[in-house]
Amino acid sequence: MITPRKSRPSARPDSSATKAPNATATPRPFDWPLAREAERFLRRRISSFLSRNRFARQLAGRMRDETGTDFFEWVDHLVLPPGEQRALRAAGFVRDLHAETPNGEPVYECPRATLPRVLLRRGLPVAALRPEFVADFTASHNLSGDPEGEPCSRYRRIVVARENGTQLDAVERRSYRGFVPAPLKASQLSRIVKARELWRIRPRRFADDAKGFKAANRTLDRVLSLVGCDLACQFFFEAERAYWQSRNRAARIQKHRQDGLGLGWGNHDHHTFRSSREHFLDLVEFLLKLGFLKRERYYAGREAGWGAQVLEQPVTGIVVFADVDLLPEETEVDFSTRRLSPARRLGTIGLWVGLHGESLLDAGMHHLEARFDFDLLRDQLKQAGVNTMKPFSDFPFLRQAFTEGERWSVRPERARRLLASGLISRLQSDQFIRQGALGSHLENLQRHGGFKGFNQKAVSIIITATDPRKTHFGDAAAA
Repeated sequence: MITPRKSRPSARPDSSATKAPNATATPRPFDWPLAREAERFLRRRISSFLSRNRFARQLAGRMRDETGTDFFEWVDHLVLPPGEQRALRAAGFVRDLHAETPNGEPVYECPRATLPRVLLRRGLPVAALRPEFVADFTASHNLSGDPEGEPCSRYRRIVVARENGTQLDAVERRSYRGFVPAPLKASQLSRIVKARELWRIRPRRFADDAKGFKAANRTLDRVLSLVGCDLACQFFFEAERAYWQSRNRAARIQKHRQDGLGLGWGNHDHHTFRSSREHFLDLVEFLLKLGFLKRERYYAGREAGWGAQVLEQPVTGIVVFADVDLLPEETEVDFSTRRLSPARRLGTIGLWVGLHGESLLDAGMHHLEARFDFDLLRDQLKQAGVNTMKPFSDFPFLRQAFTEGERWSVRPERARRLLASGLISRLQSDQFIRQGALGSHLENLQRHGGFKGFNQKAVSIIITATDPRKTHFGDAAAA
């Protein structure tokens, strides 16, 4: 069963009744439970599967050795016989009434956990992996045959290996939670190609950030008219990951490792965007137009100097952690619905934005957090010349650490603007222009028990540790 922990990372529930386009959302508490029994159930079935399927077993070993990832984190779903229904229910799974299946087969899930779903069907037991793109996975493993489902369609699947009464599949999802491929409609492919292109080529650098947000919304409106909010969301984050990766060496190294097995960024956990106080509401409203719903909202305390709104897109499953500076008197303000006034001083997030720009515009994401085998990734990246900072969460259910930050150059006009506003000193301005400032990280994350939340206190620690005013060359503490 799903059992609550006795001690949880704290998060204040978001009490606002948020609506996505054409959808309602009911406020609910976000004190995320641990689904220990559900994870044990899944791991036992996967272990049994691996013992019988040599291809899958060898792939699991290569995932560990070559990418520092756990086979479990790549599983999209299992197909088990109908006789498992009682055991599923006992472990805490409930029926997913909205999942479309070929013949009405039931699907079970743990809706408040980060765990694979289970489809019940007679026949071979199946483990279905979810790489980012099936074509890349197919090419990397020299598989024969064509994937089921058209390129760029909502659901694609290829049989990877049938062995000893088991079947390994690879699936690709495009803003779709069901299990039934469908052909593209007339002109849909051209719309998809155009939508992807619009996100890739959108202008990101503006002299005036307000104009930049207006331009981003114009692009969003064009993409929405082409493909709707769910596909717009998926394609937007494909482009954002590529832009962030172009500016982060650790990301490029790890992506190359994962691409070696045709996996891509299919193991992404959440995307972190930083915003100025002036434009935080604009960022949230942009995400709501992409179909996001608000989850927990963090108030890190009167002295911490920051807050965050967590949002999740229910169809794509993409999660955003959106950061902003907060003043001590704003700890009870719903900053996701109220525009914040200019502050007299900059916290860590505001300074990062001042030096590098808005995450939605020229700076890009602060970091991508993906799911790994925590110790393996740290050790393997160290061998590749990438050090990892000390963990800022180190619980049995949640481990998190940044790679050492990518130092970005700072455009002189940005530093001088902050100096003229009295927000940094002359010495700091000169140093940022001369040496640059920390820009981005890759985050190493490992979850257990399907824990879906975040550790508020630990996030405060790492935000403070990466403040550009405190971090200089060689200062980051490596694990």
